[in-house]
Formats: sequence, C-alpha cells, structure tokens
Amino acid sequence: MDLLAAMKREERKLERQLGKLQKQFDGLRAAANALGSRTSQRVTEVKKRVMSAAAKAKISKARQRRGGQNSEPRRTRKR
Repeated sequence: MDLLAAMKREERKLERQLGKLQKQFDGLRAAANALGSRTSQRVTEVKKRVMSAAAKAKISKARQRRGGQNSEPRRTRKR
C-alpha cells in the first residue's frame, strides 16, 4: 500500500511540473510570435519620407541660384 501511495504522490508531483512547463512554453511561444509578427511588419511597412512644400521650394530656389542641378558650385572672384 505504501508503494501505491508513493507512486500516486510522484504522479501528482510530475503533473504539477508538467503544468508549469506548459505555461512557460506557451509564454515563450507567444513571445516568439509577437516578435515574429513585429519584424515582418517592419519589413513590409516601410515609411516613405515626405518633404514639405516649403522645403521643396527652398531646394528649387537654391538650384536656380546655382544654375541647375548638375552644375558646378558658384565661384567667387578672388580680390
């Protein structure tokens, strides 16, 4: 009888350990899924950089002063 009682105690002890490990595993799986979905969102959702109208006008004005987009910078006269 003592042997049967000891086996039942051991069984309950192992079932409790199994429950704890299952909870830890579920938490770890949830964390991995959360990280996986965040990284995939970062890759697919790339934000475009938008320039304001004032900034575009400023750049356009500066290019006109320089004489075009690919021209050399203005040189000043040596005195």
